[in-house]
Amino acid sequence: MHTQANFGTMPQISSLRLLFSSGRHHTATTTATATATNLSSSFSLFFKPKNPSLHRPIAYPIQPQLRFFAFSSYSKKYSRSKNPNSQSFNLRHRSSGTSSGTDKSSKGKSGLPMESEEGPSAGTSGSTFGFNRKRAEGRDKDSKKNLQLKVRKLNPVNTISYVQILGTGMDTQDTSPSVLLFFDKQRFIFNAGEGLQRYCTEHKIKLSKIDHIFLSRVCSETAGGLPGLLLTLAGMGDEGMSVNVWGPSDLKYLVDAMKSFIPNAAMVHTRSFGPASDSIAKDQFCEPLVLINDEVIKLSAVLSRPSPTAVMNEGSSTTLRSELTAEPTLKPGDLAVIYICELPEIQGKFDPSKAAALGLKPGPKFRELQLGNSVKSDRQNIMVHPSDVMGPSVPGPIVLLVDCPTLMHLRDMSSAQSLSAYYTDTSGDSSHTSKAVNCVIHLSPSHVTNTTDYQKWMSRFSGAQHIMAGHEMRNIEFPILQASAKTAARLNYLCPQFFPAPGFWSHQHLNIPSGLTACGEGLLSGQCETIPAENLLKFNLRPYAQLGLDRSSVPKRVSHSEIIDELMTEIPEIADASDHVSQLWLRDGKPSMEDPHGLSGQLLNEEKDEHPDCLEDISREDLEIVLLGTGSSQPSKYRNVSSILVNLFSKGSLLFDCGEGTLGQLKRRFGVEGADDVIRGLRCIWISHIHADHHTGLARILALRRELLKGLPHEPLLVVGPRQLKRFLDAYQRLEDLDMVFLDCRHTTESSLNELDIVPKTVVNGDNVMDMNEDRKIDLTLFAKGSRMQSYFKLPSSSTENAVVYPILKTLMKVLGEAGLETLMSFPVVHCPQAFGVVLKSANRVNGDGKTIPGWKIVYSGDTRPCPELVKAANGATILIHEATFEDGMLEEAVARNHSTTGEAVQVGDSAGAYRIILTHFSQRYPKIPVFDEAHSHNTCIAFDMMSVNLADLPLLPKVVPFVKLLFRDQVMLDEFDEANLESAVA
Repeated sequence: MHTQANFGTMPQISSLRLLFSSGRHHTATTTATATATNLSSSFSLFFKPKNPSLHRPIAYPIQPQLRFFAFSSYSKKYSRSKNPNSQSFNLRHRSSGTSSGTDKSSKGKSGLPMESEEGPSAGTSGSTFGFNRKRAEGRDKDSKKNLQLKVRKLNPVNTISYVQILGTGMDTQDTSPSVLLFFDKQRFIFNAGEGLQRYCTEHKIKLSKIDHIFLSRVCSETAGGLPGLLLTLAGMGDEGMSVNVWGPSDLKYLVDAMKSFIPNAAMVHTRSFGPASDSIAKDQFCEPLVLINDEVIKLSAVLSRPSPTAVMNEGSSTTLRSELTAEPTLKPGDLAVIYICELPEIQGKFDPSKAAALGLKPGPKFRELQLGNSVKSDRQNIMVHPSDVMGPSVPGPIVLLVDCPTLMHLRDMSSAQSLSAYYTDTSGDSSHTSKAVNCVIHLSPSHVTNTTDYQKWMSRFSGAQHIMAGHEMRNIEFPILQASAKTAARLNYLCPQFFPAPGFWSHQHLNIPSGLTACGEGLLSGQCETIPAENLLKFNLRPYAQLGLDRSSVPKRVSHSEIIDELMTEIPEIADASDHVSQLWLRDGKPSMEDPHGLSGQLLNEEKDEHPDCLEDISREDLEIVLLGTGSSQPSKYRNVSSILVNLFSKGSLLFDCGEGTLGQLKRRFGVEGADDVIRGLRCIWISHIHADHHTGLARILALRRELLKGLPHEPLLVVGPRQLKRFLDAYQRLEDLDMVFLDCRHTTESSLNELDIVPKTVVNGDNVMDMNEDRKIDLTLFAKGSRMQSYFKLPSSSTENAVVYPILKTLMKVLGEAGLETLMSFPVVHCPQAFGVVLKSANRVNGDGKTIPGWKIVYSGDTRPCPELVKAANGATILIHEATFEDGMLEEAVARNHSTTGEAVQVGDSAGAYRIILTHFSQRYPKIPVFDEAHSHNTCIAFDMMSVNLADLPLLPKVVPFVKLLFRDQVMLDEFDEANLESAVA
């Protein structure tokens, strides 16, 4: 996720554009064809020839395929650069009022200069390709913005005001719930966990209207979605937007950490309050800390910290007993906050007859009395006070938002004197004056709220309605991201082999206490009214006549069967398609000859694939690739941001990239318990580059792993990433322990491993030892000698640095060996400074006949333009997972942002001899399915969120593409809300 640039005006998407248009790239003019042929010839100078055998090099060249440069049917134009020092082709705009062949450097829609400067070569001086050098070198930043806070004119009357639940711990409990406090001219958000943006997009809640964000704690659980949200706001419109972010003083640690990947930290307007968590003293605050006090609201905060002297009652579980008896080690992030929202009282109605009886004439004095000012009578020698002519005032509504994360916080919270003014008086003491609380929203987890001590504390607000919005098991059965769930259900019906049923539909077996499953109101200890939170549940505050609960916005719960029934009505032939897909998995591997709708197309006539040797005798327990997030820039209704799980089953798993919401995606795919098992078994997390859509889910994953393995013998998790990521993680670890060890990607490149003399070995069947250091002589220079970019990958290593890196690398090799892997190697790509791709190769194995079977090879491109390093790394790959951000007609934008088009990604895979190509990282301008030429589908497929590709099913992967085409045949266009918000998405 990037911050400074935006696309500007979105290209219009024609309603006539067809998915998988086979004729799109076959209508080129003669001139354009010739130009493309020249370009393809130039490109072939540095692309290795395709290898038909997939494993053995061949001597003869291959003619590049025209479709790699399939631009001729679009209004884009190539022209030769007139710079005598450049031998590359440059992209030019074709726009009204300018010459299509202008010599001036054009700019893309992002406002960035479009450069196609001299690129890498493969021994030939004339070999070039298009890329944005400034972006690759990190010099493409706009002039620094100092995003100003928007000042809105408040409306003291507030005809409409309410609090609303934004998620109930999500459908999989992966993040904390958020709460919206709505006024006519102001919006407040409490907590911004992962998934908040996606939730608001789904339910059309405009984040551009948010003025303040309040954190109840400063940790990954409550603030995991904050970086992405701030970046999205900064990219809105021409000037960007900013908000106030409030939290306890530990907020500074989070802001310091985000500076490593949010270039303009000035847009984070922080408002921290209170002392640090390690210095707050008991009863330090007798009164709540007032944060905002204006004509609309008085908003205060009460702080609590874990207390080691918490009292344990008989209702405490074994887990809670250990929690209470352990001496807490306070860290920044341990402070919890109760927010108190008090609306002004509603003034009584003015009575003109009373005013007239006191000698007042109609006029300005009536207004003064209504404003609360005393006036002199016109006819009598007396002063008239507002109370003489106004009806009784109605106290303003009061809402409390409570976050008590542990029982150790409960004692400190329940003894806080600053809350005493809001407790209901049960002693009969007439001198006690309490403020009546109308609603308490509990963000506390259920294992805390279900204890007797917490319920006793709740009973002090006996007149309030208590909304239980913490993590509740009942919430996991109903997806709140309904658009994504609907797509997943449809794909599962069509092809359950590649699209397994989401985990949240398999929770019927969970042993949920009956007291938690009730959806209606109940009484707590006979005194408090409790309401289970529902998505978008409101508690109205204004107008006063509507004070109370409002379920009118709660979305209808849709079952799996209802989704499939709708699909059958919409696409009746989908049943036949599903049958044909099922027949692809017949034991003999042959599809059925019955095809009344012609859905199988050319499948029956195509020649049998030549399968790579690594698939021989493959087991379904060897490897599965789960595409957790397949979108770019920011989460959307249908696609989350980048994350790929390499599931090795009993041998553990790895993550390639870890965008925001990765934890939620894991739980949606595997269920709550299954996702916990996956996280416990993580061997390594590899991050491609520092852009936020590739790593902001990392802290949440690491924090949960730490909790799951607490008290168990284990090693810190290895995180491999660009060195800027280490600055973020180091700063963040001051906030909460992440239990990890970091390794720079550049220390896992081939040249670095050779320099450090790392010779990893993998034991196969206890006897055979494979040397992983063979044939490592490829020069990794990315740019021409002397270029600035070279310094990013050729920095000299100091002996001190090597002494630190060497044992970590040895640990990595040990972890890989235990997982049956031979190589995890990074290689530089062309996107931004310190951007990498990765190669993962398994060890050779021996089958029952004693035959050695070569290991499989997975290559992930990260974000990149086509480049020779990627082609070298992907040579003979079993699977190439390649970014394909843009369609072929948007090559200009792809060059500006240093991304790839779908056609370019396919050509990279073909040139490298990859057996299967999976396209991912699609721009959010393609909400459901990207534009894709079916001519590419011979060995290629499009990734969808939660798509799971087992190595044993790899031969059938492209054969499913025509059926997916049917599923999405009428769903090309952005819906109205997505289109309106695309401005803020930067690919």
